[in-house]
Amino acid sequence: MSTPETSRFVRLRVELVIEVDDADGLTKAALQRIADDADMPQGERVHAQSAVTEDTAEALAYLVDPFDLIGEVPGIELQQASWSSEQIDYDPDSPEWDLDEDDGDEDDGGDEDDGDDEDAAKVFG
Repeated sequence: MSTPETSRFVRLRVELVIEVDDADGLTKAALQRIADDADMPQGERVHAQSAVTEDTAEALAYLVDPFDLIGEVPGIELQQASWSSEQIDYDPDSPEWDLDEDDGDEDDGGDEDDGDDEDAAKVFG
């Protein structure tokens, strides 16, 4: 129920751990996405091609689009989205990876800086 004190804006946080078992296929798909982007300036295109060729996390960042996640949800309009990817060491048995555990970065009213590589971050707004 909405009251005058309730904000209409909602922050949705999603964290995924993905295993890449075909780095070449991922890179080729990212390069194709870049090639198909008619609006991308040539200078940015060259940088993007280099980045996705050198780093599978960059390739993944070029293929993931948060709008695809919520684009068909009725009653909402995307205001801003950002995402990043990074290569990590992953141990599914480690308590560090417990998805139910509070990670301690609940909304503190400030901007977040999680230390992710800025080159991997993509922003819509």
